[in-house]
Amino acid sequence: MTTLESVRAHMDSYRGATSGYPFGPGAQVYKVGGKMFGLIAENEQPLRVNLKCDPEAALQLRAGFEAIIPGYHMNKRHWNTVILDGTVPEPIVLEMFDDSYERVFASLTRTVRDRIAQHGA
Repeated sequence: MTTLESVRAHMDSYRGATSGYPFGPGAQVYKVGGKMFGLIAENEQPLRVNLKCDPEAALQLRAGFEAIIPGYHMNKRHWNTVILDGTVPEPIVLEMFDDSYERVFASLTRTVRDRIAQHGA
């Protein structure tokens, strides 16, 4: 997953995911239930994404891969930036995407989670 199209397709596949540009062009933000779970730095080459992460896991991932760094312009305890240069195995990247979405989804109120589960929005 190294192209903008493949990253967008994956992010769009999450139930209830919406996207927009609250920070301006080039920074596509993905949210679920109004809370951000990902940000694509569209103009970076190689492509970069910010993903929410468990603080301990964030440290382990950063120690294991040079292409995973503290979240750029984010709370560095809870966010990683993943440089999609092909050096992080795709299963790990996909797991990071899933974890970010699931972490944010789980933080939503039960009412919002139920609405998304039933209607996708």
